[in-house]
Amino acid sequence: MPLSQLQLRAFILGLLLILTAALGVDVFLKGGLVAAVGQSTSEGLLTVAFLDVGQGDAIYIETPDGVQLLIDGGPDGSVVRELPKFMSLFDRSLQIVLATHSDKDHIGGLIDVLELYEVENIVRTENTNDTSVAAVFSALESKENATTHYVRAGQDFALGASTTLLILSPGSNPEGWESNTASIVAQLTYGEISFMLTGDAPLGIEEYLVESSGPLLESEVVKLGHHGSRTSTADSFLAAVDPEYAVVSAGKNNSYGHPHESVVDKVQAQGSTLLSTATNGTVVFKSDGKRVWVE
Repeated sequence: MPLSQLQLRAFILGLLLILTAALGVDVFLKGGLVAAVGQSTSEGLLTVAFLDVGQGDAIYIETPDGVQLLIDGGPDGSVVRELPKFMSLFDRSLQIVLATHSDKDHIGGLIDVLELYEVENIVRTENTNDTSVAAVFSALESKENATTHYVRAGQDFALGASTTLLILSPGSNPEGWESNTASIVAQLTYGEISFMLTGDAPLGIEEYLVESSGPLLESEVVKLGHHGSRTSTADSFLAAVDPEYAVVSAGKNNSYGHPHESVVDKVQAQGSTLLSTATNGTVVFKSDGKRVWVE
């Protein structure tokens, strides 16, 4: 007996739901389920976009399994104008938002993100500072229907089946620390390709990571700490990471002189290609797990 048009539509819808469920991706933290999310992309590529948000940091990541992660949000609402360049206008959800630390140039834009997007997981540390921006962020975080994770070195996320995010710092509860020192430092890895993401971690933290992690730090791409300030990018750290590309997230004609000339010299001496949002705008990397390139 032939199916009616209504029955056929119902059959097709049911089949699509089954396929969607089959393509779902689990996100894990330390072996514990955080969320069932994502849909495999047809390209099978990792996207890492260092967003042009002025003098601040914002990094959008989409894994080959469809997991969407935003690390920091810059100083203001610029981030919500950048995200639609990588996400559908109808996509108003993020699986993970990670705040490296509580300075305005990193969490200011996350206020707009929490207001406009549904966030499933918030990753941060206990560290905060006594500013109105930090207070507003914390208030919105408490209202968001999200799970908050306070992380430590050694914890790792499995962002679907193919991509991991390893937390390298802080090693202990950073409550009361100076905010830059408390920055989350993480290494994103897809196949043979890694990205070293440093927040505003200063020289002392970098040098400690060299002592504690050594060869494990090697990564094809590094986001230079503190917008290319000379308070970051220790010689030993840059040598250990040995990046093909070094990225500075900074505003055009910023008053701080970022990236600092000495840091630029270090990167050039290392033989790495320097890219800056101040001069290049948003910097987008793609990777197939064996190689990485600038789009």
